[in-house]
Formats: sequence, C-alpha cells, structure tokens
Amino acid sequence: MLRDLQSFLKMASLQSSYNCVVLLGPTAVGKTALGVRIADFLEGEIVSADSRQVYKGLDIGSGKDLAEYEFRGRTVPYHLIDIAELSCEYSVFLYQQDFYKVFKSILEKGKIPVIVGGTGMYLDAVIRNYDLIPVPENKEFREWAKDVPLEELGKMLLELKGGSLHVMRDLLERERVIKAIEIEKFIQSPECAEFKKSLEARPEIRPLVLGTTLERATLRANIKRRLFERLDSGMIEEVERLHSEGASWERLEKLGLEYRFVSEFLEGKFSSKEEMAEKLNIAIGQFAKRQETWFRGMEKNGVKINWLPKIPDLDARFAAARKFLEDANFS
Repeated sequence: MLRDLQSFLKMASLQSSYNCVVLLGPTAVGKTALGVRIADFLEGEIVSADSRQVYKGLDIGSGKDLAEYEFRGRTVPYHLIDIAELSCEYSVFLYQQDFYKVFKSILEKGKIPVIVGGTGMYLDAVIRNYDLIPVPENKEFREWAKDVPLEELGKMLLELKGGSLHVMRDLLERERVIKAIEIEKFIQSPECAEFKKSLEARPEIRPLVLGTTLERATLRANIKRRLFERLDSGMIEEVERLHSEGASWERLEKLGLEYRFVSEFLEGKFSSKEEMAEKLNIAIGQFAKRQETWFRGMEKNGVKINWLPKIPDLDARFAAARKFLEDANFS
C-alpha cells in the first residue's frame, strides 16, 4: 500500500516536468546494467531500444543477456525484447507504435518508463515524435505504372508535389519515381488523413535523457573483450542454428555486424576465424563511432543529453545518474 502511494506521489510530482528516463550510449559501455540500476531505484520498468534484441533467437550476437535484469533478488520488468520473428522486417515505424503502447501501459500502472538502448533512430523517433506514416504498396497503381514512360511518371510526380524543384532528383530512376508517387498519393488520401488523426492520440514523451560512454581506449578494449566472450559462448553456433532453421544468409547478413560477419565466415568468405574476428572487431569500433555521431546530431536537433562521467566503474556512474534523477525530482 505504501509502495503504491509512493509511486502515485512520484508520478504526480512529475506531471509538469519529466515522465520518463532515457539512457543512451554506444555499444559495449554497460547500458543494460546501468539501466537496470536506474529502473530499480525508480521502481520503474525498462523499455529496450535495440534494433536486434526485438528479434527472437538473436541472443548471443545481440547481447541479449536477460540475466542482467535480475537485480537485488528481483527481476526488473522489461519490454520490446523478443517480440518479432526473424522472418519479419521490423522497422522504426513498428518500434514507435509498439513503444507507445508499452509506454502508456507503464504509466497507467503508476510506474516510470526507463528507455535503454543505443539504436539512434529508435530513440530519436520516440524522443522527438517522428511523424512516421505507413505507406502501403499500391499494387493497382504499380501494375498500371509499369508500362508508363518515365517522362510521364515524372510529370505526374511534379503535379502531385506542386511542381517543387527539390524533387527533380527523384525523376532519374524509374523505381524511385514510382515509389515517390506511391507515397504522395497515399499522403493525399482519406486513409492517410485518418491515420494522421491517430497521431494526435500519441502519449506525450517528456524524457530526462542521460548519456553514458567511455574513453576511446577503454571502449575499444571493452568491444574486443566482449566480442571474444561472445565467440567463446557460441555465437558462431547461434548463427549456424538460425540458418538451419530457415534464415537465409542474405537475411542474416542484413542484420549487420556479428550476424553479417559470422554468416560470411560460415559461407567461406574469410580465410580463417581469426581474420573474421579481427575485421569484426574493427567494424564494431566504427559502429560505436557512428552511434556517438548520431547522438551528437540529436543534441544539435535540440535533445538535451546529460552525459555521465566517462568512468568504467558502474557504481560511480550510477551515483552520477542518481544525482541527475534527484535533481529532476525522480526520488
């Protein structure tokens, strides 16, 4: 009873300020462990923002260590992990829609959502409320368009766009023109107008955004250590199993990084396991840099990220995070 009252009072005090916490950062900096501590401190629930952990079966290669959600004798609730089949092409749009449902349900329980992850577009889509519109394939139009000269399709696109010159680059490739027309026709349709009305019912996201990263040398060392731990834990065998269960090499390669490189190794595209691991290690390091570049872009677009000290010690980073939470009345 007291716990419920405390949760209610905590949420009531946040109505005019923050209603959730976001913890973001590049790969291999310990986001999950830190996020679990934050969620435990707030008696909240974690919402994952990881583009590969949404898939069932991508366990070792995606770093889906569910044991990390066990803390101080209890399981911290988590969401948006293991929600999609590998045969499905999960998208930013689907993530945003699933996120809104989970976000609402957590708030309705009087709990605080703690969003944890490193997939920049997923994070940006919910923090800055991207207006994502699901454009269905217009089979009737595509059947008609296949025999129409490119010049005529180009004129149609310009008319739909109101003659805007910035679309001229779209007129050079047939498939690009057809796709652009398909999008414009849907945007101007009654169905799209109805969908846009539904956007008004989206929950308001008022996040306290925390960022965590490490010094470059420490991050590189973490990436290399973690990679070899995953290889020793059966990452290659995991990819073999996924392929034997029906996932094509092309599908696995599209998942990127560990799944791409291990698939190529199993296809014989590397001379040795050592060569594959060395190149994968470099690729993950490059990916971490791209993540940090994305986060800087979010800051340029107005997202305030409160960066924690670049120190490996988890207790010290949690202490710094707790100070931000307490200053924001998350206490």
